[in-house]
Amino acid sequence: MSRTTPNRDINDDIEVPSHSPHIPHGATRSVDAGQPTSPSRRRAMACLAWAGAGILWTLDGGVPRGESIVSIGAPAAAATGRTLSFVQISDSHIGFHSAPNPDPAGTLQMAIERIRDASPRPAFMLHTGDVSHLSRAEEFDTAQQIVSGAGLETHYVPGEHDVIGDDGRGFFSRFVPGSQGHGWYSFDHSGVHFVALVNVLNLKSGGMGYLGDAQIAWLAEDLKGRSHSTPLVVFTHMPLWSLYPAWGWGTDDGERALAMLRPFGSVTVLNGHIHQVLQKVEGHVRLQTAMSTAFPQPAPGSGPGPGPLKVDADRLRQTLGIRRVEFTSLDGGPRLADTTLAS
Repeated sequence: MSRTTPNRDINDDIEVPSHSPHIPHGATRSVDAGQPTSPSRRRAMACLAWAGAGILWTLDGGVPRGESIVSIGAPAAAATGRTLSFVQISDSHIGFHSAPNPDPAGTLQMAIERIRDASPRPAFMLHTGDVSHLSRAEEFDTAQQIVSGAGLETHYVPGEHDVIGDDGRGFFSRFVPGSQGHGWYSFDHSGVHFVALVNVLNLKSGGMGYLGDAQIAWLAEDLKGRSHSTPLVVFTHMPLWSLYPAWGWGTDDGERALAMLRPFGSVTVLNGHIHQVLQKVEGHVRLQTAMSTAFPQPAPGSGPGPGPLKVDADRLRQTLGIRRVEFTSLDGGPRLADTTLAS
């Protein structure tokens, strides 16, 4: 959540899942660079923090479409042919003790209970970083104990809050033992290839994420020789795309990784860090941020900078959530269902 001086323009090609009175239901809204931040636009941007609440995302001709869902366990209309289903959680921030959520362990527990009770049962879970708030062993202990309650194999990547002081050694030894280099790895499941990238080490001034030459070389080797018809799911903490560089929301060398992904016919890039649902679609590549289980952050360009966004206690659960991802076929992109803890 690095801070820099914000500017007044939102990065181009951001598609905003609509779930507010300002945007028609089931549509997406694109926000273009250079557009002045008028009062009405500021109100629209404020709605971004709540986007994705209870929305089932489907890919139709390369464009995501949304429809309401009731809960993380609600079956998709075409779910009878389900090939693979998994869940994503992010930004637990165990150890955070301030407004708007002095008990992030409690809201993480709530999220895990929903996942544990979901039907049909997901195959596994991804955690896209900031498991802890200060990289303390006791924070990792608490998070690990709660997450294990889902009874699912869980694949982790670190957030910048997980690598404080030791370059992530404590995190990697606990959550990703045996990973390559500094925590990156890949695996296959049900015909889908998953790639875990680490972009929170050796951060430059301005707070943008960074992959580094060694990891990019490893990614090239990992993808080498794979059929371009293989669906890819890439998960990392900070956005690979330049979502809002003024707040450090992006990855300096993310374009080098994205260039390797574009030849594939179905690519889904999942990340955390932003604590809200925003997406960008580039041909067959869909990049999507996720809600936190701890606290929301402001919409990009709304307010002085990133950080915990204070909301009333009775609205907190509306800003926190979990995501289910379903591949019903290996011939296209997956369905993404983002559900708040208030749903």
